[in-house]
Parts: sequence; structure tokens; C-alpha cells
Amino acid sequence: MAVMDFEHAISAIDTGFFRPQFDASHLLVHEGRAAFVDVGTNHSIPRLRDALAAKGLGVDAVDWVILTHVHLDHAGGAGLAMQSFPNAKLVVHPRGARHMIDPSALIAGATAVYGAEEIARSYGTLVPVAAERVVEAHDGHVVDLAGRELLCLDTPGHARHHISIWDAMSRAFFTGDTFGLSYREFDTDKGAFILPTSTPVQFEPESLKHSIARLCEYEPHQMLLTHYSRVTDVPRLAQDLYAQIDAMVAIAQAHADDAERHTRIANDLAALYTSRAQAHGCAFDAAEVRELLAMDIELNAQGLEVWLDKHNKP
Repeated sequence: MAVMDFEHAISAIDTGFFRPQFDASHLLVHEGRAAFVDVGTNHSIPRLRDALAAKGLGVDAVDWVILTHVHLDHAGGAGLAMQSFPNAKLVVHPRGARHMIDPSALIAGATAVYGAEEIARSYGTLVPVAAERVVEAHDGHVVDLAGRELLCLDTPGHARHHISIWDAMSRAFFTGDTFGLSYREFDTDKGAFILPTSTPVQFEPESLKHSIARLCEYEPHQMLLTHYSRVTDVPRLAQDLYAQIDAMVAIAQAHADDAERHTRIANDLAALYTSRAQAHGCAFDAAEVRELLAMDIELNAQGLEVWLDKHNKP
């Protein structure tokens, strides 16, 4: 199990999803009480329990499981986590709450994107959460972790059921996918490399840029991404995200009427990310970049196509 410990009693736990340092759950500990932000899949829950034990805490110390949104790489293991942590309440965006109580629609939607075999292999069987244990986090909702306030902000753009969580103590946001993806393989002496995620089916570019700007208004010292964990130099990374969101939209619009729309969008996204990674000082060639970002290129292309179809409706 890979765990990175940061200041202010925050740890990043590698959930084991897909590849090392791809998907993180973050653990906060304060005054002997604990909260997790995002939990990964069912297969990740033993890692969360082990991380707690390594801190000298039992499962009854967990007061909160907070989900940034209900995509399965963030929330697929939420039901099993709630079974594992008997004192915890689940905090989720109001639009996501019903999907945690009854995950059938969530499973159907994910199956349409990934296929039934992949859902079974990667995520397992989703477990419902009892309604009385679910707390709906409207914009401005505050989670109290033994006196440590965690502020939930509504941050659409990647998904309409997305919140980001501000921890004033560490001046950090737990951003889920709102502040993009930053894989540690792409780090250079220039710092972190970042790219937006337009995963289907609710990508909204202007809303996403607005959400990023709203987070930056707090002047955070760090962002804690689910993919993958801590980045600093926030103003530079925000500008990188704005530029790439615009570039991705332009790519989609350029191929809106192409017979091979998906392939062309995916190829242009790969070229965009390769050029930016190499300008950032990454030593990867185009094939290596495409291999590392294969899942994200595919999902971003799908998300852009869904956005195109909605955007171009008469």
C-alpha cells in the first residue's frame, strides 16, 4: 500500500485503481477523528482500513466519508466503506445522493460507457448506502471534523454533482476532477503537469472554468487531486487548465461534422497533450504520452462528443 503523508495530518492513499499513483483517496485526521475524501472502488476499501490502522485508529474513528462526485473511480466503494466505518456519515452533492442510496442508475450509466465486464472487473458490486446516513452538501455546507471545518463548494463543469472541499487549516482544496488531472510521471523540474478532464456525460467548459476560478479566489497553497494528489503553483496550473479547455473545445468543434469524429478528436487530443508535455520538459515521446493517457484521451473524446451533441442541438 502506497501512502504519502503531508502537513496538517493529511495523507494520500493509493487506491490501487488502474495503475500506481493514478487514483487517490485522501485521509484527514484531527483530534483522533478521521474523514476520507473519495474512496476509490470496492477493491480500495482494505487499503483505507490499513491506512487508518497505520495511524493507530480503528474503523470507529471515521466520522465522515466525503465524495467529490459519484463517478465510480471516486465513489464506487462508498457503500462498502460505509459498511466498514459504522460511525460515518456520507457527504455528497444533492444531485449525487440518490445514486448512493440506489446505485442502479449509476451502474447502468457506467456500464453504457465501459461495458458490463469492465464494471464487474474494476469496480465490483456497488453497495447501497442507507438514506439516513447520507448528508446532502449544498453549496456552503460545512463538515465539522472534531472542530476542523471543511467547506463544501458546488463546482460543476466536470459533473453537475461535483463538490470541492476547502480545508482552511491546510489552505488546500480537495478538488476531485474539477482542477484536472496531474500524474506524477509527468513531473519535471518545472513542477507538475496538468490537463482537464471532460469525461462524459456532463462536461460544460464555461462552468468548469468558472469553478476553477472560484477555487483560486481562496488563494489556496495546494490542490489535492484524486488523480493524483498534491499540486502546488496553483495560479500557473489554473492558466494551463483554462488554455487547454479552450483548445479541447476548439478541437471538438473542428471535427463536429467529420464522419470519423471520435478518432480525429482523440488523435488531436493526444497531439495537444504530447506537445504540452514535451514543452513542460517531459522526456516522453508521442507514443509514451498516448499510452500513459490512453484512458483519459478516450474518455475526454467521448465527453467532448456528448458536449458537442448537446451544444449543437437546434
